Amino acid sequence: MTGRSASVVLPPSLRVWFGLIAALAALVVVVFGAAYADESEPSATDVRIQAAVDGVGAPWWHVAVVTDFLGEPGGAVLLVAALVTGCLLLRDPRAAVFLVTGAGLTVGTTTLLKPVVGRTIHGDNLSYPSGHTAFLTAIALMLSLVATGRLGLGRAVGVSFVFTAGLVAGAVMGWAQVALGSHYATDTLGGWCTALAVLPVTAWLIDRTADRLAHRRTDGPAGPPPERRVGAGRQQCP
Repeated sequence: MTGRSASVVLPPSLRVWFGLIAALAALVVVVFGAAYADESEPSATDVRIQAAVDGVGAPWWHVAVVTDFLGEPGGAVLLVAALVTGCLLLRDPRAAVFLVTGAGLTVGTTTLLKPVVGRTIHGDNLSYPSGHTAFLTAIALMLSLVATGRLGLGRAVGVSFVFTAGLVAGAVMGWAQVALGSHYATDTLGGWCTALAVLPVTAWLIDRTADRLAHRRTDGPAGPPPERRVGAGRQQCP
């Protein structure tokens, strides 16, 4: 990870706003997790949304299946690998590290939360929060954050751009998960909020670590200690 020669992944103008968004999103994840803990049935809201999107036919069914594949292990690895390759071709290793770390921490967080909440669908399948929704939302947030830094977007435009990108990605994957019957709608909301809670913190840590490494590299290693004279402090033989 290099220093200021690479674009920061969380522009300073956005840090306060996305810090607040992360805190609010984390609160939503906790509240919904507590509300649906150990449940195995959809809520009234889930039933209404399911009825609205249930029974989609071609070509939308195929769109949902392809979208779902992006959140599967194979599709996720291919997507992240392609994006990391693009970052390296653009000589932005910090963004590459951000993509790998952010995706891993987001999916890891949903994986850890599922057995804690204990909500299930279709038998014993843990469902809250949706890892698919969290993953695609995280990808959209990371790409838009990197683009905001590179383009030098202002605070208002940058916040709107990043939040909208995350909202669209989360909505698309959330729709696919509900349409395919893989998750309840509230599961997808929990996944979306999980990404919003994890990504700003991850971005801040990546920037802080990269800047510290760059600062140490600029200062250079400390010089070797002064050489001690052989036999100093001892009587020399004639």
